[in-house]
Amino acid sequence: MRRWIKDPLAILAANPAEGAERGIVVEGGRIVELVGRGQEPAAPVDAVFDAGRHVALPGLVNTHHHFFQTLTRAHPDAINKELFPWLQALYPVWSRLTPDGFRLATRLALTELLMSGCTAASDHHYLFPDGLESAMDIQVEEATALGMRMTVTRGSMNLSVKDGGLPPDNVVQDEDTILADCERVLSRYHDTSEGGLIRVALAPCAPFTVTKRLMTDSVGLAERFDCRLHTHLGETHDEDAYCLEHYGCRPVEYLEEIGWMNERVWLAHGIHFNDDEVERLGRHRVGVSHCPTSNMVLASGQCRTKELEAMGAPVGLGVDGSASNDSSNLMEGVRHALMINRLTYGSGAVTHFDVLRWATEGSARCLGRDDIGAVAVGKQADLALYTLDELRFSGAGDPLAALVLCGAHKADRVMLAGEWKVEDGMPVGIDVERLRVEHGTAAKRFLEAL
Repeated sequence: MRRWIKDPLAILAANPAEGAERGIVVEGGRIVELVGRGQEPAAPVDAVFDAGRHVALPGLVNTHHHFFQTLTRAHPDAINKELFPWLQALYPVWSRLTPDGFRLATRLALTELLMSGCTAASDHHYLFPDGLESAMDIQVEEATALGMRMTVTRGSMNLSVKDGGLPPDNVVQDEDTILADCERVLSRYHDTSEGGLIRVALAPCAPFTVTKRLMTDSVGLAERFDCRLHTHLGETHDEDAYCLEHYGCRPVEYLEEIGWMNERVWLAHGIHFNDDEVERLGRHRVGVSHCPTSNMVLASGQCRTKELEAMGAPVGLGVDGSASNDSSNLMEGVRHALMINRLTYGSGAVTHFDVLRWATEGSARCLGRDDIGAVAVGKQADLALYTLDELRFSGAGDPLAALVLCGAHKADRVMLAGEWKVEDGMPVGIDVERLRVEHGTAAKRFLEAL
Protein backbone atom coordinates (compact mmCIF):
# COMPACT_ATOMS: atom_id res chain seq x y z
CA MET A 1 0.00 0.00 0.00
CA ARG A 2 1.19 3.47 -0.90
CA ARG A 3 0.21 5.86 1.92
CA TRP A 4 0.58 9.65 2.18
CA ILE A 5 1.12 11.18 5.65
CA LYS A 6 -0.23 14.51 4.54
CA ASP A 7 0.42 18.10 5.61
CA PRO A 8 1.84 17.77 9.16
CA LEU A 9 2.14 20.85 11.33
CA ALA A 10 5.90 20.31 11.25
CA ILE A 11 8.29 17.52 10.42
CA LEU A 12 11.82 16.70 11.55
CA ALA A 13 13.38 15.63 8.25
CA ALA A 14 16.97 14.47 7.88
CA ASN A 15 17.66 17.17 5.30
CA PRO A 16 15.30 20.15 5.71
CA ALA A 17 16.63 21.64 2.46
CA GLU A 18 14.95 18.83 0.51
CA GLY A 19 11.54 20.00 1.70
CA ALA A 20 8.91 17.78 3.30
CA GLU A 21 6.31 20.38 4.25
CA ARG A 22 3.50 18.42 2.64
CA GLY A 23 4.47 15.17 4.23
CA ILE A 24 5.79 11.68 3.65
CA VAL A 25 4.84 8.86 1.30
CA VAL A 26 5.45 5.33 2.56
CA GLU A 27 5.27 2.06 0.71
CA GLY A 28 6.46 -1.45 1.45
CA GLY A 29 7.56 -0.45 4.94
CA ARG A 30 9.91 2.31 3.70
CA ILE A 31 9.80 6.04 3.11
CA VAL A 32 9.67 6.42 -0.66
CA GLU A 33 9.05 10.16 -1.08
CA LEU A 34 9.18 13.48 0.76
CA VAL A 35 6.55 15.89 -0.56
CA GLY A 36 7.74 19.50 -0.65
CA ARG A 37 5.81 22.77 -0.33
CA GLY A 38 3.21 23.20 -3.07
CA GLN A 39 3.71 19.66 -4.37
CA GLU A 40 1.66 16.47 -4.65
CA PRO A 41 3.00 12.89 -4.49
CA ALA A 42 4.77 11.91 -7.70
CA ALA A 43 2.52 8.86 -8.16
CA PRO A 44 -1.05 8.01 -7.04
CA VAL A 45 -1.50 6.90 -3.43
CA ASP A 46 -3.83 4.27 -2.01
CA ALA A 47 -4.54 5.99 1.28
CA VAL A 48 -4.14 9.41 2.89
CA PHE A 49 -3.66 10.16 6.58
CA ASP A 50 -4.45 13.80 7.36
CA ALA A 51 -1.63 14.85 9.69
CA GLY A 52 -2.81 18.44 9.99
CA ARG A 53 -2.91 18.16 13.82
CA HIS A 54 0.43 16.39 14.11
CA VAL A 55 4.13 17.06 14.50
CA ALA A 56 6.08 14.25 12.85
CA LEU A 57 9.38 12.82 14.10
CA PRO A 58 11.40 9.76 13.17
CA GLY A 59 10.53 6.94 15.54
CA LEU A 60 12.58 7.41 18.70
CA VAL A 61 15.33 4.87 19.45
CA ASN A 62 16.07 3.83 23.03
CA THR A 63 19.66 2.67 23.58
CA HIS A 64 19.66 1.55 27.22
CA HIS A 65 17.07 0.06 29.54
CA HIS A 66 16.46 -2.68 32.10
CA PHE A 67 12.91 -3.88 31.48
CA PHE A 68 12.73 -6.12 34.56
CA GLN A 69 13.06 -3.07 36.80
CA THR A 70 9.51 -1.93 36.00
CA LEU A 71 8.53 -4.34 38.80
CA THR A 72 10.45 -2.33 41.44
CA ARG A 73 9.72 1.32 40.73
CA ALA A 74 10.03 3.64 43.73
CA HIS A 75 10.90 0.63 45.87
CA PRO A 76 11.03 1.62 49.57
CA ASP A 77 14.42 -0.03 50.09
CA ALA A 78 16.06 1.87 47.22
CA ILE A 79 14.78 5.42 47.07
CA ASN A 80 17.14 8.31 47.87
CA LYS A 81 20.33 6.29 47.32
CA GLU A 82 23.29 6.50 44.97
CA LEU A 83 24.21 3.71 42.56
CA PHE A 84 26.15 1.18 44.65
CA PRO A 85 23.88 1.34 47.76
CA TRP A 86 20.88 1.33 45.39
CA LEU A 87 22.13 -1.85 43.70
CA GLN A 88 22.92 -3.54 47.01
CA ALA A 89 19.38 -2.81 48.19
CA LEU A 90 17.71 -4.15 45.05
CA TYR A 91 19.80 -7.18 44.05
CA PRO A 92 18.20 -9.41 46.74
CA VAL A 93 14.77 -8.27 45.57
CA TRP A 94 15.55 -8.89 41.90
CA SER A 95 16.87 -12.37 42.70
CA ARG A 96 13.21 -13.44 43.08
CA LEU A 97 12.43 -12.59 39.45
CA THR A 98 10.38 -15.30 37.70
CA PRO A 99 9.76 -15.97 33.99
CA ASP A 100 6.12 -14.85 34.28
CA GLY A 101 7.08 -11.64 36.04
CA PHE A 102 9.85 -10.99 33.55
CA ARG A 103 7.46 -11.48 30.63
CA LEU A 104 5.03 -8.93 32.06
CA ALA A 105 7.86 -6.50 32.81
CA THR A 106 9.09 -6.77 29.22
CA ARG A 107 5.60 -6.35 27.78
CA LEU A 108 4.88 -3.32 29.91
CA ALA A 109 8.21 -1.61 29.21
CA LEU A 110 7.89 -2.12 25.45
CA THR A 111 4.32 -0.81 25.51
CA GLU A 112 5.32 2.26 27.52
CA LEU A 113 8.16 3.00 25.13
CA LEU A 114 5.94 2.55 22.08
CA MET A 115 3.30 4.91 23.48
CA SER A 116 5.97 7.56 24.02
CA GLY A 117 6.94 7.40 20.33
CA CYS A 118 9.74 4.83 20.52
CA THR A 119 9.91 2.33 17.64
CA ALA A 120 13.23 0.64 18.43
CA ALA A 121 14.64 -0.31 21.81
CA SER A 122 17.61 -1.99 23.39
CA ASP A 123 17.26 -3.73 26.72
CA HIS A 124 20.31 -4.63 28.81
CA HIS A 125 19.27 -7.76 30.68
CA TYR A 126 22.00 -9.20 32.87
CA LEU A 127 20.07 -10.96 35.68
CA PHE A 128 19.75 -14.77 35.44
CA PRO A 129 18.49 -16.37 38.65
CA ASP A 130 17.63 -20.07 38.45
CA GLY A 131 14.61 -20.59 36.24
CA LEU A 132 15.16 -17.52 34.07
CA GLU A 133 17.56 -19.08 31.58
CA SER A 134 15.10 -18.35 28.74
CA ALA A 135 15.03 -14.59 29.37
CA MET A 136 16.24 -13.70 25.86
CA ASP A 137 13.64 -15.95 24.25
CA ILE A 138 10.91 -14.28 26.31
CA GLN A 139 12.02 -10.84 25.18
CA VAL A 140 12.12 -11.84 21.52
CA GLU A 141 8.63 -13.31 21.80
CA GLU A 142 7.23 -10.15 23.39
CA ALA A 143 8.90 -7.74 20.97
CA THR A 144 7.79 -9.82 18.00
CA ALA A 145 4.20 -10.00 19.25
CA LEU A 146 4.15 -6.21 19.59
CA GLY A 147 5.88 -5.76 16.24
CA MET A 148 8.58 -3.54 17.72
CA ARG A 149 12.25 -3.35 16.73
CA MET A 150 14.53 -4.55 19.48
CA THR A 151 18.21 -5.08 20.07
CA VAL A 152 18.17 -7.91 22.58
CA THR A 153 21.33 -7.60 24.62
CA ARG A 154 22.42 -10.85 26.17
CA GLY A 155 23.80 -9.39 29.37
CA SER A 156 25.76 -11.24 31.99
CA MET A 157 27.34 -11.20 35.44
CA ASN A 158 29.80 -13.76 36.78
CA LEU A 159 31.32 -11.97 39.78
CA SER A 160 29.16 -12.17 42.89
CA VAL A 161 29.63 -11.17 46.52
CA LYS A 162 31.89 -14.16 47.16
CA ASP A 163 34.19 -12.90 44.38
CA GLY A 164 34.28 -9.32 45.64
CA GLY A 165 31.45 -8.15 43.36
CA LEU A 166 28.09 -6.60 44.23
CA PRO A 167 25.44 -9.14 43.07
CA PRO A 168 24.28 -12.02 45.28
CA ASP A 169 25.53 -15.47 44.34
CA ASN A 170 22.18 -16.71 43.00
CA VAL A 171 21.81 -14.20 40.11
CA VAL A 172 25.14 -14.80 38.35
CA GLN A 173 26.26 -17.53 35.95
CA ASP A 174 29.64 -19.06 35.18
CA GLU A 175 31.61 -17.98 32.11
CA ASP A 176 31.04 -21.12 30.05
CA THR A 177 27.27 -21.06 30.60
CA ILE A 178 27.12 -17.40 29.62
CA LEU A 179 29.21 -17.75 26.48
CA ALA A 180 27.31 -20.84 25.32
CA ASP A 181 23.99 -19.04 25.66
CA CYS A 182 25.36 -15.93 23.94
CA GLU A 183 26.24 -18.10 20.94
CA ARG A 184 22.82 -19.78 21.03
CA VAL A 185 20.94 -16.48 21.10
CA LEU A 186 23.07 -14.98 18.32
CA SER A 187 22.62 -18.04 16.12
CA ARG A 188 18.86 -18.09 16.61
CA TYR A 189 17.80 -14.44 16.59
CA HIS A 190 20.43 -12.04 15.20
CA ASP A 191 19.03 -10.51 11.99
CA THR A 192 21.36 -8.03 10.29
CA SER A 193 19.17 -7.57 7.22
CA GLU A 194 17.83 -4.13 6.35
CA GLY A 195 14.67 -3.50 8.33
CA GLY A 196 15.18 -6.54 10.54
CA LEU A 197 13.12 -6.41 13.73
CA ILE A 198 15.40 -8.36 16.08
CA ARG A 199 19.12 -7.95 16.51
CA VAL A 200 21.34 -9.26 19.28
CA ALA A 201 24.19 -7.58 21.16
CA LEU A 202 26.48 -8.96 23.86
CA ALA A 203 26.49 -7.01 27.09
CA PRO A 204 28.63 -8.02 30.09
CA CYS A 205 27.13 -5.85 32.81
CA ALA A 206 30.01 -3.74 34.17
CA PRO A 207 33.69 -3.95 35.16
CA PHE A 208 32.73 -4.72 38.73
CA THR A 209 30.42 -7.67 37.91
CA VAL A 210 32.28 -9.63 35.19
CA THR A 211 35.70 -11.19 34.67
CA LYS A 212 38.27 -10.08 32.12
CA ARG A 213 37.93 -13.38 30.24
CA LEU A 214 34.19 -12.84 29.76
CA MET A 215 34.85 -9.38 28.32
CA THR A 216 37.54 -10.58 25.90
CA ASP A 217 35.67 -13.70 24.78
CA SER A 218 32.62 -11.54 24.08
CA VAL A 219 34.74 -9.56 21.60
CA GLY A 220 35.55 -12.75 19.72
CA LEU A 221 31.87 -13.71 19.49
CA ALA A 222 30.92 -10.22 18.36
CA GLU A 223 33.44 -10.35 15.53
CA ARG A 224 32.32 -13.82 14.51
CA PHE A 225 28.60 -12.93 14.41
CA ASP A 226 28.97 -9.26 13.40
CA CYS A 227 27.08 -7.91 16.39
CA ARG A 228 27.41 -4.98 18.78
CA LEU A 229 28.93 -4.88 22.28
CA HIS A 230 27.50 -3.00 25.23
CA THR A 231 28.34 -2.40 28.89
CA HIS A 232 28.04 0.16 31.67
CA LEU A 233 31.07 2.43 31.94
CA GLY A 234 32.00 5.71 33.56
CA GLU A 235 28.79 5.99 35.60
CA THR A 236 30.20 6.74 39.06
CA HIS A 237 33.44 7.48 40.88
CA ASP A 238 32.95 4.18 42.74
CA GLU A 239 33.54 2.41 39.42
CA ASP A 240 36.78 4.36 38.94
CA ALA A 241 37.97 3.29 42.37
CA TYR A 242 37.05 -0.35 41.71
CA CYS A 243 38.99 -0.48 38.43
CA LEU A 244 42.03 1.19 39.96
CA GLU A 245 42.02 -1.29 42.85
CA HIS A 246 41.38 -4.45 40.81
CA TYR A 247 42.90 -3.68 37.40
CA GLY A 248 45.42 -0.96 38.19
CA CYS A 249 43.89 1.46 35.68
CA ARG A 250 40.87 3.63 34.98
CA PRO A 251 37.78 2.17 33.21
CA VAL A 252 38.63 3.48 29.72
CA GLU A 253 42.18 2.11 29.96
CA TYR A 254 40.71 -1.22 30.99
CA LEU A 255 38.36 -1.08 28.00
CA GLU A 256 41.31 -0.59 25.67
CA GLU A 257 43.28 -3.40 27.28
CA ILE A 258 40.49 -5.95 26.66
CA GLY A 259 39.80 -4.98 23.04
CA TRP A 260 36.62 -2.97 23.51
CA MET A 261 37.76 0.28 21.87
CA ASN A 262 36.06 -0.03 18.48
CA GLU A 263 32.94 0.92 16.51
CA ARG A 264 31.03 -2.16 17.66
CA VAL A 265 30.83 -0.79 21.20
CA TRP A 266 28.36 1.55 22.83
CA LEU A 267 28.54 2.39 26.52
CA ALA A 268 25.83 3.23 29.02
CA HIS A 269 26.17 6.57 30.86
CA GLY A 270 29.75 7.67 30.11
CA ILE A 271 29.84 10.38 32.75
CA HIS A 272 33.26 10.40 34.41
CA PHE A 273 35.67 10.62 31.48
CA ASN A 274 38.63 12.99 31.42
CA ASP A 275 39.70 14.91 28.30
CA ASP A 276 42.11 12.25 27.09
CA GLU A 277 39.47 9.53 27.49
CA VAL A 278 36.88 11.56 25.61
CA GLU A 279 39.36 12.00 22.74
CA ARG A 280 40.19 8.28 22.66
CA LEU A 281 36.56 7.21 22.71
CA GLY A 282 35.79 9.61 19.89
CA ARG A 283 38.76 8.49 17.82
CA HIS A 284 37.59 4.87 18.04
CA ARG A 285 33.93 5.84 17.40
CA VAL A 286 32.73 4.23 20.62
CA GLY A 287 29.09 5.20 21.18
CA VAL A 288 27.63 6.54 24.42
CA SER A 289 24.06 6.15 25.65
CA HIS A 290 23.22 9.30 27.59
CA CYS A 291 20.66 8.52 30.33
CA PRO A 292 19.77 11.93 31.77
CA THR A 293 16.80 10.95 33.94
CA SER A 294 18.56 8.11 35.73
CA ASN A 295 21.73 10.17 36.14
CA MET A 296 19.73 12.86 37.90
CA VAL A 297 17.72 10.45 40.08
CA LEU A 298 20.88 8.67 41.32
CA ALA A 299 22.92 11.91 41.35
CA SER A 300 25.58 10.13 39.28
CA GLY A 301 26.77 13.16 37.32
CA GLN A 302 26.50 14.75 33.90
CA CYS A 303 27.53 13.08 30.65
CA ARG A 304 30.02 15.03 28.50
CA THR A 305 27.76 14.80 25.46
CA LYS A 306 29.02 17.79 23.50
CA GLU A 307 32.69 16.92 23.89
CA LEU A 308 32.10 13.26 23.03
CA GLU A 309 30.12 14.15 19.92
CA ALA A 310 32.69 16.72 18.86
CA MET A 311 35.43 14.07 19.08
CA GLY A 312 33.44 11.66 16.88
CA ALA A 313 31.63 9.44 19.38
CA PRO A 314 27.98 8.73 18.51
CA VAL A 315 25.68 9.96 21.29
CA GLY A 316 22.26 8.41 21.80
CA LEU A 317 19.62 8.53 24.51
CA GLY A 318 18.41 5.87 26.93
CA VAL A 319 15.76 5.86 29.62
CA ASP A 320 17.82 3.39 31.71
CA GLY A 321 16.16 1.08 34.19
CA SER A 322 12.69 1.76 35.47
CA ALA A 323 13.91 1.51 39.06
CA SER A 324 16.36 4.40 38.59
CA ASN A 325 14.16 6.38 36.20
CA ASP A 326 10.78 5.04 37.34
CA SER A 327 9.49 5.61 33.82
CA SER A 328 9.97 4.06 30.37
CA ASN A 329 9.19 7.22 28.45
CA LEU A 330 11.86 8.26 25.95
CA MET A 331 10.09 11.46 24.93
CA GLU A 332 10.22 12.56 28.53
CA GLY A 333 13.92 11.69 28.48
CA VAL A 334 14.41 14.01 25.51
CA ARG A 335 13.22 16.97 27.59
CA HIS A 336 15.39 15.92 30.54
CA ALA A 337 18.38 15.73 28.19
CA LEU A 338 17.78 19.32 27.11
CA MET A 339 17.54 20.56 30.68
CA ILE A 340 20.58 18.82 32.16
CA ASN A 341 22.75 19.65 29.15
CA ARG A 342 21.78 23.32 29.28
CA LEU A 343 22.75 23.27 32.94
CA THR A 344 26.09 21.81 31.86
CA TYR A 345 26.84 23.85 28.73
CA GLY A 346 24.58 26.92 28.76
CA SER A 347 21.23 27.78 27.21
CA GLY A 348 22.50 28.42 23.69
CA ALA A 349 24.85 25.45 23.42
CA VAL A 350 22.22 22.69 23.34
CA THR A 351 18.99 23.03 21.35
CA HIS A 352 15.86 20.97 20.89
CA PHE A 353 17.34 19.83 17.57
CA ASP A 354 20.38 18.41 19.41
CA VAL A 355 18.38 16.28 21.84
CA LEU A 356 15.96 15.10 19.15
CA ARG A 357 18.96 14.11 17.03
CA TRP A 358 20.42 12.13 19.94
CA ALA A 359 17.11 10.29 20.40
CA THR A 360 16.90 9.35 16.71
CA GLU A 361 19.98 9.44 14.45
CA GLY A 362 22.47 9.28 17.31
CA SER A 363 20.73 6.37 18.97
CA ALA A 364 20.48 4.50 15.67
CA ARG A 365 24.24 4.91 15.20
CA CYS A 366 24.89 3.52 18.68
CA LEU A 367 22.92 0.41 17.77
CA GLY A 368 24.73 0.11 14.45
CA ARG A 369 21.63 0.77 12.34
CA ASP A 370 21.60 2.97 9.25
CA ASP A 371 18.05 2.03 8.19
CA ILE A 372 16.19 3.86 10.99
CA GLY A 373 16.44 7.09 12.98
CA ALA A 374 15.68 9.62 10.24
CA VAL A 375 12.91 10.83 7.96
CA ALA A 376 14.60 10.33 4.59
CA VAL A 377 13.87 8.46 1.39
CA GLY A 378 14.95 4.83 1.70
CA LYS A 379 14.74 4.69 5.50
CA GLN A 380 12.29 2.42 7.27
CA ALA A 381 8.86 4.01 7.72
CA ASP A 382 9.16 4.36 11.51
CA LEU A 383 7.41 7.55 12.59
CA ALA A 384 6.11 9.15 15.78
CA LEU A 385 3.32 11.73 15.45
CA TYR A 386 2.36 14.04 18.32
CA THR A 387 -0.53 16.47 18.65
CA LEU A 388 -0.34 19.85 20.36
CA ASP A 389 -3.91 19.72 21.68
CA GLU A 390 -3.17 19.51 25.41
CA LEU A 391 -3.21 22.58 27.64
CA ARG A 392 0.56 22.38 28.06
CA PHE A 393 1.01 23.34 24.39
CA SER A 394 -1.42 26.24 24.23
CA GLY A 395 0.40 29.36 23.09
CA ALA A 396 3.37 27.48 21.62
CA GLY A 397 4.83 29.09 18.50
CA ASP A 398 7.37 26.57 17.17
CA PRO A 399 5.82 23.06 16.94
CA LEU A 400 9.09 21.11 17.04
CA ALA A 401 10.49 23.12 19.93
CA ALA A 402 7.14 22.80 21.73
CA LEU A 403 7.42 19.02 21.83
CA VAL A 404 10.58 19.34 23.91
CA LEU A 405 10.11 22.58 25.83
CA CYS A 406 6.44 22.06 26.72
CA GLY A 407 6.97 18.41 27.60
CA ALA A 408 5.31 16.06 25.12
CA HIS A 409 5.23 12.58 26.58
CA LYS A 410 2.63 10.62 24.61
CA ALA A 411 2.47 10.04 20.87
CA ASP A 412 -0.93 10.15 19.19
CA ARG A 413 0.15 7.92 16.30
CA VAL A 414 3.15 5.64 15.90
CA MET A 415 4.05 3.90 12.64
CA LEU A 416 6.53 1.03 12.43
CA ALA A 417 7.60 -0.38 9.06
CA GLY A 418 4.65 1.37 7.47
CA GLU A 419 2.01 -0.02 9.84
CA TRP A 420 0.21 1.87 12.60
CA LYS A 421 1.17 0.49 16.02
CA VAL A 422 -0.40 3.32 18.06
CA GLU A 423 -3.69 4.95 17.13
CA ASP A 424 -5.35 7.76 19.08
CA GLY A 425 -2.69 7.41 21.75
CA MET A 426 -3.31 3.70 22.41
CA PRO A 427 -1.27 0.68 21.30
CA VAL A 428 -3.01 -1.44 18.70
CA GLY A 429 -3.99 -4.90 19.97
CA ILE A 430 -2.88 -4.33 23.57
CA ASP A 431 -5.36 -4.33 26.46
CA VAL A 432 -3.63 -1.66 28.52
CA GLU A 433 -6.01 -1.95 31.47
CA ARG A 434 -5.45 -5.69 31.73
CA LEU A 435 -1.68 -5.26 31.38
CA ARG A 436 -1.69 -2.73 34.20
CA VAL A 437 -3.57 -5.10 36.52
CA GLU A 438 -1.42 -8.15 35.70
CA HIS A 439 1.86 -6.26 35.96
CA GLY A 440 0.79 -4.52 39.16
CA THR A 441 -0.10 -7.85 40.73
CA ALA A 442 3.31 -9.26 39.84
CA ALA A 443 5.05 -6.18 41.24
CA LYS A 444 3.21 -6.48 44.57
CA ARG A 445 4.91 -9.81 45.16
CA PHE A 446 8.23 -7.98 45.44
CA LEU A 447 6.79 -5.66 48.09
CA GLU A 448 5.09 -8.43 50.08
CA ALA A 449 8.50 -9.87 50.96
CA LEU A 450 9.60 -6.67 52.72
